[in-house]
Amino acid sequence: MRLRHIEVFNAVMQTGSVSAAARLINVTQPAVSRTLQHAELQLGFALFQRARGRLTPTNEAMALFPHIEKLFDQLDEVQRLASSLRHGQVTDRLQVLTVFALSREVLPRAVAGLRQKYPQVQVHVQALHTPQVVSALLLQEADVGFVISSVGQPALEHESLAEVDMFCILPKGLLPPRKVHAEGMDLADLADLPVVALDVKDPLGMRINQACREHGVGLSPVVTVQTYHAALSMAEYGLGAAIVDGCTASVADRHKVHVVPLLPRLTVGVNALRLAQRPSSVLARAMTQEMRKALREVLGT
Repeated sequence: MRLRHIEVFNAVMQTGSVSAAARLINVTQPAVSRTLQHAELQLGFALFQRARGRLTPTNEAMALFPHIEKLFDQLDEVQRLASSLRHGQVTDRLQVLTVFALSREVLPRAVAGLRQKYPQVQVHVQALHTPQVVSALLLQEADVGFVISSVGQPALEHESLAEVDMFCILPKGLLPPRKVHAEGMDLADLADLPVVALDVKDPLGMRINQACREHGVGLSPVVTVQTYHAALSMAEYGLGAAIVDGCTASVADRHKVHVVPLLPRLTVGVNALRLAQRPSSVLARAMTQEMRKALREVLGT
């Protein structure tokens, strides 16, 4: 389909008649009819059934329409950019991916810092699980991604931003106060407690399982979750002890839980990911630096 065919097809789909479509795009009715006929000849199938001056979309037209709508959304973006360029106001866009643990406190701080330096930038943020972040970056659907733990993907460039300690979240009342020590909670002491566990497919869940095997500790999960914030929320509701990263621990409700370091010390890395074969933009590099700064502020390092 040519662009003119698409414009007319979209107008008819929106209005339901040739006359209304002609008024919408400011052309004559015969021009709309001719364009539709030409489009159908090129496609090899009918787009509309004609009856009593009304056009009813065929199944083929209904299948095409969602894709046409997406195309017009993109055309609108092009027009907005052209208008900005005409008035000397280039609007920058940055596509950012993050895991959920960084989306509550760290990433908002970083975005605020970026916007102070680049007030014209539009930041599009999506919180995903680590495998989804990796997949989206490989498909070039984002400029930069932020994850906890390393990712074994040679097509992605890794930049280490921070090392984050793991913490134990203990619901108040789960243990007598004399057994809650500010210096930390031993992994072995969790064996006798109900535990909110992370999915073993999660990189952090795998680290915790590995540490348990190394120290001969068997935990007793009562709930298994997929995100660190879900683990924190479960612990805040008293369902069991949870092991989370320092970024998640920083937003815990201290009225409901004790937050103590996990012993022996267990750390995970926060990394920025970018497609290795694609040069990083100024904005992507600036966002990475703001994330590094935000991590220092949140973690107190």
